[in-house]
Order: sequence, then C-alpha cells, then structure tokens
Amino acid sequence: MVSNRRDVFDAALALPDVDRTELIERLLDSLDPAHREQIDAAWAEEAERRLAALERGDVKAVAGEAVLRSLSRGQRP
Repeated sequence: MVSNRRDVFDAALALPDVDRTELIERLLDSLDPAHREQIDAAWAEEAERRLAALERGDVKAVAGEAVLRSLSRGQRP
C-alpha cells in the first residue's frame, strides 16, 4: 500500500503506458459529472486553440513517431 501522494504519483508513473492510460480513464470517470464537463470543455478549447495556431503557421507539426523516438532517447522533440 502506498503511504502518501508522492508514492502514488511515483507508482503511477512507473506503470506501462497501457496501464497509465487505463488509470487516467478510470480517474476521469470517477469525477463528478459537472467536473468532467468542465474538463471536456477545457480540452475542446485547447484543441481548438492548438489547431488555430497550426493553421496560422505559428507552430509546425511533428510526426508522432519522431516525437516518440526523441522521448525514448531522453530528448525533447
């Protein structure tokens, strides 16, 4: 049993990607529906903001595979 919040975070971060994804989904599902609606709205707004920045040319797209390769080497994409 984990004893404090930091232990929980560290244990969660040590999980494989698939398990972390499931954990995230289960935690989000456990939230009050009103909070979930706020979170979903915030993510939708962020997605729209990022898409607009991409369309304006303020940022450039990077292939997901390239990002994952950089991260696996401990580098920032």
